[in-house]
Amino acid sequence: MPQPIETIADLFYQAIEKNLPDALAFKREGRYVTISHLELAAQVERLALAMNGRGLRAGDRVALLAENRPEWAITDYACAILGLPDVTIYATLNAPQAAYILRNSEARWVICSNRAQLDKVLAHWESLPFLETAVLMEGEAPGGTGRAVLQWADLLGEGAAQEDRRPLVRQWAQERRSSDLLTLIYTSGTTGDPKGAMLTHGNLVTNVLGAAGVVEIGLDERALSFLPLTHIFERMAGHYLMFHVGAGIYYAESVNTVAENMLEVRPTVMASVPRIYEKIFARIYDTVSSGGFPRRLVFHWAMMAGRQAAPYLMRGEEPPSWKGMWYRTAKAVVFEKIRQRTGGRMKFAISGGAPLGPKIMEFFWIIGLPILEGYGLTETSPVITVNRPGEVLPGCVGRPLYETWNGRPFVKIAEDGEILCQGPNIMTGYWRNDEATREAIDAEGYFHTGDIGRFDAQGRLFITDRKKELIVTSGGKKVAPQPIENRLKEDKYIAQAVLIGDNRNYISALIVPNFESLIRWAHLKKLPFRSNADLVQDPMIMAKLMSRVERINAELSNYERIKKIAILDHEMTLEGGQLTPSLKVKRRVVNEMYGGLIESLYTEHKGDSEAH
Repeated sequence: MPQPIETIADLFYQAIEKNLPDALAFKREGRYVTISHLELAAQVERLALAMNGRGLRAGDRVALLAENRPEWAITDYACAILGLPDVTIYATLNAPQAAYILRNSEARWVICSNRAQLDKVLAHWESLPFLETAVLMEGEAPGGTGRAVLQWADLLGEGAAQEDRRPLVRQWAQERRSSDLLTLIYTSGTTGDPKGAMLTHGNLVTNVLGAAGVVEIGLDERALSFLPLTHIFERMAGHYLMFHVGAGIYYAESVNTVAENMLEVRPTVMASVPRIYEKIFARIYDTVSSGGFPRRLVFHWAMMAGRQAAPYLMRGEEPPSWKGMWYRTAKAVVFEKIRQRTGGRMKFAISGGAPLGPKIMEFFWIIGLPILEGYGLTETSPVITVNRPGEVLPGCVGRPLYETWNGRPFVKIAEDGEILCQGPNIMTGYWRNDEATREAIDAEGYFHTGDIGRFDAQGRLFITDRKKELIVTSGGKKVAPQPIENRLKEDKYIAQAVLIGDNRNYISALIVPNFESLIRWAHLKKLPFRSNADLVQDPMIMAKLMSRVERINAELSNYERIKKIAILDHEMTLEGGQLTPSLKVKRRVVNEMYGGLIESLYTEHKGDSEAH
């Protein structure tokens, strides 16, 4: 009988007993290279010996400033075994942002993936009084910096020189407790300085075991990992959960190469935020739109058959009689070809981090790629609810992971509609920020999510909006932007949408077009343009997009309807500062960045709409 898993150190040592040849895999010189459980255990234990030998002790913070790669996982497991809370920093943050987290967390070490990440640290080292050592995973350590910069290979070499002491590492692992601090994960800071959520071994372990009891993933699975491991969703689902169940974890080269890496890896499962599914959805529809009339006709017939079958598929049932026959034909003729573009072996995908549009969820179920959507936050490790197989409903994020915990509801709805959660997954608080902790966790131990939601009769949760993101018009009407934005993004001509209207007398929207579809339409209409900026200034383009918005307006109450739009000539991105690392819109930043354009939408003498 295996011992109960109480810590990530326990999880690690039980998982490596599976002895797989491809525990982890990464791309090198054009091909995937695998690392077995045996090799991984050796590298983790050698790193632990080296870190211990250089004076790191339980409780010391070690920062990780790196993209997804095996060294990230090796460092994380070594830190978990030694009791060193790791401070995970998004590789996309700029130098001042990274320095803030290093300073706030009082990290003693920082482990960097490459010279570009190390340079962020070197530029601010003087303002980091607790930082002693930096480790460089790849490339040559710069000389003459006056700082202690170690090479990753040299560090592992120090551990290898102590090979006879490796059994000690297992003893250190047994010293860990579920209440030990495992990691500090800093929130994205959309409303101020980032806060470090303190998550324990027990927080993550209970979430992994709870999720494993809901989602069936076995030894033969292969997962493609491409969300940043710094993100709690990937950390739990793509890192610990996959490792625990014995799925091989293959790292994508980047988010931009996911389509190519899917064909190489042929994954059976993956976890992603909705933005990736939205892009796949838009690309498929764009490919269909560019085809000839017979091809479009067949696709739309297949989708009609799929929509008839979708409710049955989501309940785990076979569509009856003629519906089933139509759908099986459509699947063989149309959908299997689409599925092959993901490698042809995908059994299901997991979605989290932001709401997934119901139309997009339905589409993936129809083409044979089931998506199970869940809900949670960094502070909840992260899963609070998840859709179980056979209970899926578009727009719903599933039932709570537990019905009760310690005799009280695991999840409940407050009087103002806010979703509250208490249980083993709730963080212990924010690092060195008692005031923020008291605001987030009430006297009864319930964490206040900031999300508004409701339960249906079956106990399934629906998220209706963010409490702090509700738009309140000058007339006092409350408008939830996310459901409307999701409906807009389902249109083939709209890639992104942000609703505006707080303290205004009507709702407007910033629209980022799906430029592939829009450019094709512009060519059909013989519109002259030389760039995206030219295109969005054309009155016919404005009229076209406004007509698409009006389709959504027809479904809305009068006070929710979008009266004016502004069209952006570029996508909102993480690099551009408009999105969080989980690809959610930073509304405060968007309001500041496009302030003049937004004001133009509320200037009386302007026309009905403005473009930019």
